[in-house]
Amino acid sequence: MTVRPIRLFGDPVLRSRTDEIATIDDGTRRLVADLLDTVREPGRAGVAANQIGVGLRAFSYNVDGEVGYVLNPVLVEVRGEPEPVDEGCLSVPGVGFPRLRHPWARVTGIDLDGAPVELAGEGLLAQALQHETDHLDGRLYIEGLEPEVKREAMRAIRRQEWFGR
Repeated sequence: MTVRPIRLFGDPVLRSRTDEIATIDDGTRRLVADLLDTVREPGRAGVAANQIGVGLRAFSYNVDGEVGYVLNPVLVEVRGEPEPVDEGCLSVPGVGFPRLRHPWARVTGIDLDGAPVELAGEGLLAQALQHETDHLDGRLYIEGLEPEVKREAMRAIRRQEWFGR
């Protein structure tokens, strides 16, 4: 289908909680195709629907060569003590900061046939599951930074060429 442009920090769609997908139709199938095409771009581990301007609860992932999607994902379980991991975001390009994330996570949802889906893992997959479900709840990763790191992040964001466009 289409590689869609990523919405950037400051766009209100990124701060809005997404709506559950009530009906799987041609529009939903096009959304999934676009999410999959968009996440296949180099350097991308995940793309949430609101990052491409769609206020529906869906994301795609591309971790360790595995590409897929989940509709109506819910982060149902995390394990382990949160640990600092370097994190960035397509919607906040050019900056990355250490953020606490659980080392293991599990998401449930459905696929395009309405069948149950479960996705679980550790490392980058766990980080992506937490990051993308945060997006769908209207939260950016910078909101979870330690206060001093968040101040530094905001200064760095304001210096970015894309900021304020």
